[in-house]
Amino acid sequence: MGHSGAFCYPYARPAVTVDCVVFGLSEDRLQVLLVQRDEEPFLQHWGLPGGFVRIEEDLEESVRRELESKTRCKNIYFEQLYTFGALDRDPRGRTISIAYFALVNSASYPIDDVGGELSQSSGHKQVRWHGVDTLPQLAFDHGKLIACALERLRSKIMYRPIGFELLPSRFTLSRLQKLYEILLGRELDKRNFRKKILSMGVLDGLEAWEQNGAQRPAQLYRFNQSKYQQKLKQGDFFEV
Repeated sequence: MGHSGAFCYPYARPAVTVDCVVFGLSEDRLQVLLVQRDEEPFLQHWGLPGGFVRIEEDLEESVRRELESKTRCKNIYFEQLYTFGALDRDPRGRTISIAYFALVNSASYPIDDVGGELSQSSGHKQVRWHGVDTLPQLAFDHGKLIACALERLRSKIMYRPIGFELLPSRFTLSRLQKLYEILLGRELDKRNFRKKILSMGVLDGLEAWEQNGAQRPAQLYRFNQSKYQQKLKQGDFFEV
């Protein structure tokens, strides 16, 4: 039986936002995509792309809208990270943020140089890549969000093949190893890494090679999502 009239509950309604930590990879460092604020609070500070959730959209719709409108990133990998709800995190009032992290091949969103402006920025705000170890002054508690996302990323790449989202569709084993070394902050043994990654059976060796100066050409590979899903069904797991 339906209720007549509007039902109201006697509880305060905090604002809800989504914020997304977008990671990309340069030649030698991990980067995060930041937007410079053009309004108070934290005018001119840098922050994560995000905003208030609209009443008619679910959380993932809100993330996609904010990413596309503020960074031009679309159709990219992202997943929910954590909920941040400290009482004083937003001077405008009680605000709860659902944080996400995303991974992109930064070559798809070109910049003039590391820390330079995106060539396809949203116009009214600056959008730039910043190295995770050289972050500018950040708005709100976005430093905590980035630290949380970085910890999750470094943990998850060891047992899920999400790192491939940071690479072009075709890559060398040297580039793949460099990705893991950058994310983990340590060197890996070349022979052991290649033996282990190839033994998983989720890479397709291509009849294509990359020329690197005077060095011998390196074979290109591609991650095979279908093979990975099949191995999961068989009980085999990705582990670096």
